[in-house]
Amino acid sequence: MNPNVILGGTGSVVTLVVLFEMMRRHRLREKYAVFWALVAVLTLVVALFPSTLSWAAAVAGVQVPSNLLFFVASMVLLLISIQHSHELGRLEDRTRTLAEEVALLRMSVDERHARLAEREEHQVHG
Repeated sequence: MNPNVILGGTGSVVTLVVLFEMMRRHRLREKYAVFWALVAVLTLVVALFPSTLSWAAAVAGVQVPSNLLFFVASMVLLLISIQHSHELGRLEDRTRTLAEEVALLRMSVDERHARLAEREEHQVHG
């Protein structure tokens, strides 16, 4: 058997096993797992049928199939990075909003405690 097929197949199977284990332990959300499972399956297809990559390179007009593979992989990683940056920004905004709400609630509670202590002091002395 071709070493490339063994390497690609092993990598795909390991990726799928890790994905399922992470999902089982609730360490990975389903929306990401579906994407990574798709990547693992496509890797397995390319590993089992290397002519698929050659065909795709010919259709895309790329002379070296591995160049197409590297280009697609870099674009996938770029898109993932952009998507994560978007989510990170959204979560930072949400965290800031929640921190402001907590600060306002604490200030309100502190004011009520101060008024209550003031009333109790007046009742004791008055």
